[in-house]
Amino acid sequence: MLWVTGGAVARAGEAEGEKVAPPVDCRYETATQASAAEGPGSTVSIPFPDGDVFRPLFADPKQPQTFATFQAVKARDSKTSATVGSVGLGENFGFYSRRQGCNGWQVGLLAGVFSQFDMNAPSTDLINTDYVLGIPLSWRSGLFSTRVRLYHQSTHLGDEFVLHNPGVARVNYSYEEAEAILSLDAPGGWGRLYAGGGYLLHREPANLDRVKVQAGVELRGPTWGSGPIERFVSGPLVVTPVFGADFKTFEQLHWTLNANVVGGLEFARAGALRRFRVLVNYYHGFNPYGQFYGQKVESVGLGFYLAF
Repeated sequence: MLWVTGGAVARAGEAEGEKVAPPVDCRYETATQASAAEGPGSTVSIPFPDGDVFRPLFADPKQPQTFATFQAVKARDSKTSATVGSVGLGENFGFYSRRQGCNGWQVGLLAGVFSQFDMNAPSTDLINTDYVLGIPLSWRSGLFSTRVRLYHQSTHLGDEFVLHNPGVARVNYSYEEAEAILSLDAPGGWGRLYAGGGYLLHREPANLDRVKVQAGVELRGPTWGSGPIERFVSGPLVVTPVFGADFKTFEQLHWTLNANVVGGLEFARAGALRRFRVLVNYYHGFNPYGQFYGQKVESVGLGFYLAF
């Protein structure tokens, strides 16, 4: 009976010509655009909200997100090179949000796993895995947004890597960090600038210096339709050129600049929250993963990224 009743209600709504407004993704729309799309409204409380009021830093190598990349990596000190497969699984999951349009705040849970594999090894050895878990608090007002988070990271070397590299001294590397990032969107949403930093509250080894500074830029080009692809799928697809550059410097590493630059295409269904990106990336600096933080590397590669 419930199934029959639900179908009747749905058909009645369709008969009356009612339209459901597409969801507004506050991560990629400015607060002004989103408020105009939703109407004036009032402040509402949302349990388990979609998305966030702060846009994820997609050029940050340690941003919790889902991706797979293939990298040609060169160790700048030893002049050795390798092909590395890098996989990430992670997301910011919103627990509660209080918003008016896209202006407001949100609290949630972040979790991420970052693993690197030696693609040149016979068994594709797991080199290292970083685990990240924490609590992000985000806020937006107009073109300004910020993210403050407290998180833990621990790192673990792969068994096969340790077996095949007996000379590598294992370091128990983990820390808790308090981090804050302030972001300014360009009117119309075509770009953003962000800057901030972090401070290690607890760290192991205990002699690690505590301070990190981070900044970056993101650009989004004009969106166009993907006519050829739409012949094989139902629903309009849109394609957007994207570019991002993330810069970090650490007290521990004598304030040397670490740069990650990415660029490519983002695919999405019109009105949907999910996005798929194909990105080329270039990294120059100290290794961003695990106990190899003191190793100077340079890499270039291709990656596939999922955003939910």
